[in-house]
Amino acid sequence: MLGSAEFRKDYGVDLAYVAGAMYKGIASSDLVIRMGRASLLSFLGTGGMPLAQIERELDRIQGELGPTRAFGANLLANLDDPRLEMATVELLLKANVVNVEAAAFTQISDGVVWYRFKGARWGADGEPAVRRRLIAKVSRAEIAESFLRPAPPAVVERLRAAGRLSAEEAEVALRAPVASDICVEADSGGHTDRGVLIVLLPCILRLRDRVCRAQGYAKSVRVGAAGGIGAPESAAAAFLMGADFVLTGSINQCTVEAGTSDAVKDLLQRVALGDTAYAPAGDMFELGARVQVVGRGLLFAPRANELYELYRRHSSLDEIDPQVRRRIEERYLCRSFAEVWDETRSYFERSNPARLREMERSPKAKMAAIFRWYFVHSTRLALRGSAEQKTDYQVQCGPAMAAFNEWVRGTPYESWRSRHVDSIAVLLMRGAEDHMRRAQRDEREEARL
Repeated sequence: MLGSAEFRKDYGVDLAYVAGAMYKGIASSDLVIRMGRASLLSFLGTGGMPLAQIERELDRIQGELGPTRAFGANLLANLDDPRLEMATVELLLKANVVNVEAAAFTQISDGVVWYRFKGARWGADGEPAVRRRLIAKVSRAEIAESFLRPAPPAVVERLRAAGRLSAEEAEVALRAPVASDICVEADSGGHTDRGVLIVLLPCILRLRDRVCRAQGYAKSVRVGAAGGIGAPESAAAAFLMGADFVLTGSINQCTVEAGTSDAVKDLLQRVALGDTAYAPAGDMFELGARVQVVGRGLLFAPRANELYELYRRHSSLDEIDPQVRRRIEERYLCRSFAEVWDETRSYFERSNPARLREMERSPKAKMAAIFRWYFVHSTRLALRGSAEQKTDYQVQCGPAMAAFNEWVRGTPYESWRSRHVDSIAVLLMRGAEDHMRRAQRDEREEARL
């Protein structure tokens, strides 16, 4: 009974609980299918997936779950290649995916608006009828507000002029909120602003109330909570603060269904408090954005931070001290800068020739591209569970993993081989409910005395 009954009804699920997307299919089709069969909501991790693979995974999920079970897919902001974002939206619309989790957006993009309002119409009561649901993960108030408001007129007009939205869909887009749900993301694995949930959530809830009241929406936007939710007490606190639902991430990549290697899962089940660190984000390297990763026992974080500092201080590879350059080539990359550049150039020749021309004209951009290769490589090593360069694994993870491991210590769930994504969802929510009941019972007992 925790959370929003409206959320459970709209999504057709039993719990106000979401297993969030994790990139490169770590939130796998196996994970999504397992959650759907348990009448729980989860999102396929499409970030970093080729379009053909996304299509195959969606076909499999829809074939296994049928038309009535809940599921969704991730839409990840793509600053480097907005065309890929639009192509992903086109695929999601073609597959008739009605639930999307939008992540890493700093502004409302054409793709977000196209997805949300395609098929929208005016209802018989004169109110907007928008069938596609969009959960926007946010960690800043200004971004939350942009998703709470109707779509920017310039974006709507661009989509209407291109024939992507009809006149009626465009009208609805100017009246309804961009997001059906906002998920406030506090300190978490992957991209994080290191926000504190007990500060962020009340602020965003009040912002939601203010914007929805000013816009005169017939139906309010729901607000959920994510980041640090790995124990029943954390989930209970989120609901007590007014969250309509909770979303988990880090704890789900240490389950049987997660699409990462056994070596990574072995590592994750041993994560304790203080075992995470911060490193530059590979997809936003030049901007200095940060991600939270497993730190203890791995060298990825310090090495990634060194690469960013070298990029920040130098204008080209030629300015780097020869001894430092040799150490990076031999220990971090295990190949020369020239070999990395050849591979990078070949990739961009196929995927984004215009971006390649920019890098070839700018020595600093070329340096960034070579350093960014390490971030892709470190992720591949982890996903494959490579025995070589194991210390270079990039494993994005937040402190919720430590909280969960501590909670299940000494139980069958201590081993990840006993952790199924739907089981830990029920375990966590049941534990949160029990915690709240105990607190209420203790409060009544105190009042009686």
